[in-house]
Amino acid sequence: MLQPGSVLDTAALRVLLDSDVPVGLAVLDQDLRYRHINRALAEANGVGINDHLGRSVAEVLPAAADTLVPLLREVLATGRARRNFRVEAEVPSLPGELSEWEASYLPIHEGSGPDSPVVGVLVQALNRSLERQTRQQQLRSEQQLRRVLDSLFVFVGVLSPEGILLESNRAPLEAGGLSLDQVKGLPLWETYWWSHDPEEQLWLRDAVRRAAAGETVRRDIVARMLGDSRMAVDFMLAPLRDERGRVTHLIPSGIDISARRASEQALQASEERFRRVFEGATVGMGLIDASGRILLANESMAQMFGYTRMALAGMAVHQLVPERQRGQHVEHVQHFMREPALRYMAKRQELYALRQDGSEFAVEIGLNPLPGSAGQQVLATISDVSARRAAQIQIERALTEKTVLLNEVHHRVKNNLQVISSLLSLQSRNAAPEVQAALRDSQSRVRSMALMHQLLFERRDFSALELGPFLYRLATLMRDTYLGGAASAIVLHVEAPEEGCRLDLQRAVPCGLLVTELVTNAIKHGFPGGRSGQILVRLWPDLGVVEVADDGVGLPEGLELGQGRSLGLQLLPLLAEQCRGRLELQRGLGGGTRMLLHLEGLAHV
Repeated sequence: MLQPGSVLDTAALRVLLDSDVPVGLAVLDQDLRYRHINRALAEANGVGINDHLGRSVAEVLPAAADTLVPLLREVLATGRARRNFRVEAEVPSLPGELSEWEASYLPIHEGSGPDSPVVGVLVQALNRSLERQTRQQQLRSEQQLRRVLDSLFVFVGVLSPEGILLESNRAPLEAGGLSLDQVKGLPLWETYWWSHDPEEQLWLRDAVRRAAAGETVRRDIVARMLGDSRMAVDFMLAPLRDERGRVTHLIPSGIDISARRASEQALQASEERFRRVFEGATVGMGLIDASGRILLANESMAQMFGYTRMALAGMAVHQLVPERQRGQHVEHVQHFMREPALRYMAKRQELYALRQDGSEFAVEIGLNPLPGSAGQQVLATISDVSARRAAQIQIERALTEKTVLLNEVHHRVKNNLQVISSLLSLQSRNAAPEVQAALRDSQSRVRSMALMHQLLFERRDFSALELGPFLYRLATLMRDTYLGGAASAIVLHVEAPEEGCRLDLQRAVPCGLLVTELVTNAIKHGFPGGRSGQILVRLWPDLGVVEVADDGVGLPEGLELGQGRSLGLQLLPLLAEQCRGRLELQRGLGGGTRMLLHLEGLAHV
């Protein structure tokens, strides 16, 4: 306890420190030993009052000493207060973690002047971490939305039993733009903070009377602050008794609840919005408790199931499920309540619900757990998807029919093209050599188109053509058509991925014909006189390029694409345009030709 007669022991300090104020208070001497500490700070530290007294900060709070002691010594050395600062320090109340504190360190001078020696420090501190931990254990979901109050320490003072203000802390004085002399000695209800409202003045008079009689009075009131502003305060007036139980003083204290008021208003607005959404939703919505019973249902849900809203309230959810699915449904509900999480049902299996008249209808259900509610509660949204499922079945049936039709079309087209190819082959047997060559070229083009339809038929994918397999199969056809007998010295090689490079059908046909013409031209004109060599067909998926290159004699100088007497050369620009591509010719220095087809938007997946 404080020693009587010491400058660290005044009547006001003793009354203040012995009172049950909601803020932690302590008096330290020049050696930073605890001369006095109130219950609030002792509990926040996690150390008993008697275990503080006479011991230094470093002894009581060893883990926090490196942080707190330099700050306290600075106040002793400079005589300047440190007000309303935040600091993190480990204390026994929350071992193993840093507690967030809001504190003020005020110098205690030996004399009345500011230049007199500093003999101690008045500590005002709030353990915000401990407060939050306690508060989080009590708050419900709506309270979790509220912001933690920025300032718990709004008003702390000392009154006589008659309500005369004897002492006040600095915080309300600064908030009101006042000095202690302006309010000291006045009845509390006549001070600047409360004199703006006659009704509150009457209540404060009555509160003083009741507190003087031994009652603790608490109420939310509005205080006037600097600039005639207003602050909502959770105000408490408590009696301070001596050892004989007599009321010697009254302790007013207050907490700023402006943020809480705003949160309450926001919560009310949020609840009103939720109510309007709930009532006006076109889908069925119901609030379900942990036992699977309906607490609340909107009008859409009532109409969907053919009940009144009153009849739905209290019903078990499984009563709305067809008999054949009830056992499994109850198990699912129990599992969900054990591990609640946002869930969308009907993705893996079809769900059906049961109307009051016994009819069934297809539904989709969304489950959204509401954390923090009284007991586990779930918001369920129910959509009648009967019409959508019927439409989906019709679409799937039509798609199946279309797939079968397309499959048959491609199969027939492929067969017809093969017949045409066979007719061309028969026709060429008795034709002149130059006619045979022309018919063979035409046959090659027809086979190229037939190959595309064959691949589409085999893969059952009619949206696009895989270029890699097409190029490999096309090379086989070209070898069979051209690279036999005397031309066997020419090697045709393909480098392309087996999958992942697709071209839509409208461009696949001209692209295939273009590659056919390029390879045909290289075989026929690139290696005259039985010359050996290589032809490379390469697909560059990342670049969107199809390359046809050979190491033959090369194209004649001055010959450009689209020129020449050959039908194939004349077709090249037209085919490139049809497949929305750009054809690039590169001549080698020592012979050879490299043709690059740049395809726009080639899908590489």
